[in-house]
Amino acid sequence: MNREQKEKVILIVKDDFLHLKLIRDLLKLSGYTILEASDGKQGVDIAREKKPNLILMDVRLPGIDGAEATKILKADVATKDIPIVAVSSCAIEKKMGEAGCCGYITFPIKSSEFMKEVADYL
Repeated sequence: MNREQKEKVILIVKDDFLHLKLIRDLLKLSGYTILEASDGKQGVDIAREKKPNLILMDVRLPGIDGAEATKILKADVATKDIPIVAVSSCAIEKKMGEAGCCGYITFPIKSSEFMKEVADYL
């Protein structure tokens, strides 16, 4: 863990508890501060309030899906510059790219590769 990582805040928007726990645990072990949301609306609200350094956004979410939540955040002056990375086991990369995501990470993930990708997006 370095000082730079400790100061980085990552919002995970994911409704699958096991995937959320895996991502959260990996990021916490690397020293990142984690915020969590289980649906798109909650993710948008937390992002607007807390202004994280990075958002890891699921594609399929209850209520507002990941693409719609991304579009809302990218249209908001307060959150448009926060990088959003789609994180999902389904292959809807094009939809999320069109919504404004800067990248895509698919499940299953490999711990070391996942951590490198997160660091690259930050």
